[in-house]
Amino acid sequence: MTITGEMLIGFSAVRGTEGSQRAFNPATDSEIPEPSFGMGGAAEVERAASLAAQAFDVFRNVPLAKRAAFLDAIADNILGIGDELIERAHAETGLPIARLQGERGRTVGQLRLFAKVVRDGHFLGSTIDHAQPERQPLPRADLRLAKVPVGPVAVFGASNFPLAFSVAGGDTASALAAGAPVIVKAHGAHLGTSELVGRAIQKAVREQGLPEGVFSLLIGAGRKLGEALVAHPVIKAVGFTGSRQGGLALIRIANARPEPIPVYAEMSSINPVFLFPGALASRAEAIGKAFADSLTLGAGQFCTNPGLVLAIDSPDLDRFIKAAGESLATKPAQTMLTPGIFDAFRSGAQKVDGVQGVTKVAQGVSAGDLPNAAQAALYVTDAQRLLATPELEAEMFGPASVVIRARDFDELLSVAEHVEGQLTVTLQFDAVDHADAQRLLPVLERKAGRILANGFPTGVEVCHAMVHGGPFPSTSNPMFTSVGATAIDRFLRPVCYQDLPDALLPAALKEANPLAVWRLVDGELNA
Repeated sequence: MTITGEMLIGFSAVRGTEGSQRAFNPATDSEIPEPSFGMGGAAEVERAASLAAQAFDVFRNVPLAKRAAFLDAIADNILGIGDELIERAHAETGLPIARLQGERGRTVGQLRLFAKVVRDGHFLGSTIDHAQPERQPLPRADLRLAKVPVGPVAVFGASNFPLAFSVAGGDTASALAAGAPVIVKAHGAHLGTSELVGRAIQKAVREQGLPEGVFSLLIGAGRKLGEALVAHPVIKAVGFTGSRQGGLALIRIANARPEPIPVYAEMSSINPVFLFPGALASRAEAIGKAFADSLTLGAGQFCTNPGLVLAIDSPDLDRFIKAAGESLATKPAQTMLTPGIFDAFRSGAQKVDGVQGVTKVAQGVSAGDLPNAAQAALYVTDAQRLLATPELEAEMFGPASVVIRARDFDELLSVAEHVEGQLTVTLQFDAVDHADAQRLLPVLERKAGRILANGFPTGVEVCHAMVHGGPFPSTSNPMFTSVGATAIDRFLRPVCYQDLPDALLPAALKEANPLAVWRLVDGELNA
């Protein structure tokens, strides 16, 4: 498949005229010569939004089986690109081939998961309360509820997952599953990858006979195009994965509109790991080595990277630090996704280096002449220093973490109360630690979207039970997840139909239940 440098607006390939940009290879620290990508602006946003508005009512009313087939077709078309997709993503991100192959599998898997969600029909929340005309003192009307899509959705591709959180990633898959047209702003770090995947979606729209406005892919340098997209009145929700600064900027724009809209932004998380005394006593070295592996996975460029470790001070904690440090010392420097991400990581690490009372206890192998390559680092300080130093809680977004020594469990509990909202928290404990873990759990339930036992947070399963979200600032709305089957709920809203004739009701609410979906009928769940 030829990469042209064009945007995809409906069924058209459009060359932007608001400047141009070439893709960049962070491993060689150089531009990829061809092609150049034409940047879009307000005119392209308007065109894509107009097509999305025209497509909305048609797309949301296609049969569920056809909507599911569309999602499966996207998955098939992505696989059909073959090695070209992996090779291009590798060139644009520096991520290893094996990692990208796994990410492609995850991308395809979540599309197929949402196809199943659509076929099942549970996401509609179909609920029927039959009329009670004889009820006293007042009769009850016939009331039926089903969820409908909110409208066209803007999706921002993420830097750290060029496939699974990008053009056909979880935000796009869940919005399309909900019946919402999608306009994606491609991330500048993987422009060619985005075009390849965008063409796979565009092809699926054609194959399934859907309106062209179901999908568009826009390219724009800086913030101008993205801001215009969020501000456009056709857009009814936004999916974003990126920095806290970027997420909050989009939220401000969305809230300043005449009609404010939700921005589902995944932003900042340092994912604390709590090490309990019993676990450290029995397996400090094993935990230390596994922690180092998790910290350096993908150059630490995961939303769930374990950036903070908390434990009661003890010789066993020293054993953990020694083992983690020895393992980190063998880890090679790794190319980061972009020069900007590398510079931000280096700046964040330098700030921690400059905090009095913080000791750097381990480093990875030097990057030498390798460009944009992160050297792993492990720091140690005490709980009081953390509580007094906001810089120690900032996400470094890379292979660096800070170990916090607490005097006792009460101080550990105080730190847990103090930290911001997180995507994950992890507990390393043995049976003897259960009582203390039980004391800590109520705090952690208020702080995080996912609580792990005796593992590490890097790695997010795509399934029905997964939650990839959490209290601010990990996300802008802790009620929802961006990964897993319930991610579809972000792009739906309930509508109640009162006394409508059966012929006018949505299929999911007709008395005969032609979709054969599970429904709550007069308080009883049945099919």
